[in-house]
Amino acid sequence: MEVSDVRAPSPTDGTTEPYRWRWLILAVMIVAEIMDLLDASIVNVAGPDLEKSLGAGSVGLQWVIGGYSLTLGAGLVLGGRLGDRYGRRRMFLIGLAAFTASSLLCAIAPTIGALIAFRLLQGTAGAMLLPQGLGLLRENFSGPELTRVFAIFGPVLGLGGIVGPVLGGFLIEGDFFGLGWRSVFLINLPIGIGALIVAAKFVPKKAGDRTLRVDLTGAALVVAACALLVLPLNQGQEDGWPLWTWLCMAASVIGFALFAVQQRRTAAAGREPLVTPGVLRKRAFTVGLGGIALFFGGLIGTQLVLTLFLQIGQRFTAGDAGLGNLPLAVGTAIGGAVSGAFLADRIGRKVLQIGPLVQLAGAAVLWFELDGLDPASFSIWDIVPGTAVAGMGAGMVIAALFSFILAAVDDDEIGSASGVLTAVQAVGGSVGVAIFGSVFFAQAKTGDFTTAFHHALLVQACLLVAFLAITFLLPKKGRPEEEQHGVTSETAADGSETKQHLAV
Repeated sequence: MEVSDVRAPSPTDGTTEPYRWRWLILAVMIVAEIMDLLDASIVNVAGPDLEKSLGAGSVGLQWVIGGYSLTLGAGLVLGGRLGDRYGRRRMFLIGLAAFTASSLLCAIAPTIGALIAFRLLQGTAGAMLLPQGLGLLRENFSGPELTRVFAIFGPVLGLGGIVGPVLGGFLIEGDFFGLGWRSVFLINLPIGIGALIVAAKFVPKKAGDRTLRVDLTGAALVVAACALLVLPLNQGQEDGWPLWTWLCMAASVIGFALFAVQQRRTAAAGREPLVTPGVLRKRAFTVGLGGIALFFGGLIGTQLVLTLFLQIGQRFTAGDAGLGNLPLAVGTAIGGAVSGAFLADRIGRKVLQIGPLVQLAGAAVLWFELDGLDPASFSIWDIVPGTAVAGMGAGMVIAALFSFILAAVDDDEIGSASGVLTAVQAVGGSVGVAIFGSVFFAQAKTGDFTTAFHHALLVQACLLVAFLAITFLLPKKGRPEEEQHGVTSETAADGSETKQHLAV
């Protein structure tokens, strides 16, 4: 019998032997999903090369970077529901195959328009792939093992998103086989094909629930609302902010409101909505969504501006610009480690208030470092203190933010709430790319790159202050790590047994 024909053991069935290849499944999930997340930021350093090769302007670059996150975020919740209906293994394989194929299309794109279209397709494939990983791990691990798996899975994925520009810079700078920026996408081919072969062989089948109806109307409303928001933000600066840009943004707000109403009506009619309506009625959760969007919009946007400043303003090569992101990445890792290891548990919600204050301090240091900048002798060391401190503040928030927002929802709403948070994080990053890219390029056209960076720092400061205000509305204690992934513990009345329940 083929390994793939073996059904996964029930994680809650204490009499069933654990699946022997389960740790190989973890490895495949990590590899595939890091590949997915890397592509959100790996092209940040490709701007000059795309301009030389395909004639990409500022708007084209924003679409190449932000378009991926847009379709990824807009499709994540739908991707999770498709996995529930058709089986997570099947959707994982389909998503991985589509992601690998779309990476090849990106690599051979002949024009900037084609590259943008393929990036949108790649993000859609990622939305089908990304939600399946955690579900497959829940299907194949249980008890203390599942807790250990999530302790590995989360930080590794977080690191994958941070090192994107560093890896992208290395590949472009190396110009392997004369491929230039195209190697950024081609690297996905051997990784994707290898992961696909292993997953098809070793991930066991488990049937989905074919009685579950997928809410395509809700999915269409989400996609339309997201597109109506990001389109004018990307094009507005280039076109001089005509009336249609403002009308699109207003229509986007209406679209999200209609989505919320449609979800409630779908649930009231006894059908399955994309999002459990109860989570949208919880104030702490809904304001938390705003906090997620503000924080990650500012973080991703500022990371992009840092890269643009180094490459376009200071004429750094792609490799040097990638390494220029390293102090930010190291600072983020340190801040995340401190926050996740003990700080969030000891001081609770205050960690979400200290984090943005540290970020603001880092931005202030960076502001004055830029003021004293000598273009003739500039090196990355001139701005390391500011970027590293800002990174530490960001890491403190990243490690704890989801746990405090999820503490506001009920146990049976965890699965739906987690999917929504991840989707808003991705869309927030896309919006951040559009806003910060527009702010930077508006001033950079004059050749004053330092002022352009200053303007971006001001926008980030405004977003951080707004985020700081929102944190006071979140629960004071976070939800434990294992429960954030849909695992809750119930202790028996006599205290002798703990049962694991999976909130799907």
